[in-house]
Amino acid sequence: MVRGRHGRRASVTAVADGHALVLGGGGVAGIAWMTGLLAGLADAGQDVTASADVIIGTSAGATVAAQLGSGLSLAYLFARQVNPALQSRELMAVIDWEKFATDIEQHTSASDTPEERLRSYGQFALAADTVPEPERRAVIESRLPSHDWPAKPLRLTAVDCVSGELTVFEAASGVSLVDAVGASTAVPGIWPPVTINGRRYMDGGVRSGDNADLAAEAERVIVISPMGMNSPLPSPMPLREVLTSLKNGGATVTVISPDEASVAAIGTNALDPATRAPAATAGHAQGRTGLPSAF
Repeated sequence: MVRGRHGRRASVTAVADGHALVLGGGGVAGIAWMTGLLAGLADAGQDVTASADVIIGTSAGATVAAQLGSGLSLAYLFARQVNPALQSRELMAVIDWEKFATDIEQHTSASDTPEERLRSYGQFALAADTVPEPERRAVIESRLPSHDWPAKPLRLTAVDCVSGELTVFEAASGVSLVDAVGASTAVPGIWPPVTINGRRYMDGGVRSGDNADLAAEAERVIVISPMGMNSPLPSPMPLREVLTSLKNGGATVTVISPDEASVAAIGTNALDPATRAPAATAGHAQGRTGLPSAF
């Protein structure tokens, strides 16, 4: 694994002059929407997964990235989202959204610096009453068609609950793919932090919804962001600012976020498993319209 404190880009394998595909966070609905979108783009003759030299995944994006490396076709991965007989096992997150928003706001406002904020989120994650860690791990196992790291480079992001450090898991990290994806998707206060080598890790989305800055050395960057430019979650690294930085660094940047129909299909609770079929279907229709213009 590669670590880097917030505010400094973690040193990952260079993708200079290459193409990076960045997949952001967005719950089970985000997984479904991105899968449908990628399948739709492929149907339109624009398979961005094939051209990517590295895939950077955060939270829902980590799940999709791992699924892409399973060897299954995009069409079949799409079918796993829309066909109830093929869908993975999920847990319904019972959430008091008003209380959750208040808790998050308390940890955000009580922190003077981004580093302190991440450590505060970590304390919140460690103290939360959630399902047991093994129960949540079984869900991740069910989501992934293959538990082996793929040949194509993946960079999956998580944050150390105690230090607040960004951690980037990759094949050379010596960490199982299931645990890496589980760590990247461990939403504080909702799912349990994941234990890896004696440390506890939470969702990489607490640092940034997309962590697109990790693609800084790529020549071309495609960011698929379920939460888009106007994420409701507070972040010290707003996507618009990161994209501007990438563009100023010489990269060609394309951003895709949900269109109006996809937003409606995702609904107000992106963690609800019932959103999978409508979100994937809407994403597929959006993808078939092709890539938007560069940012």
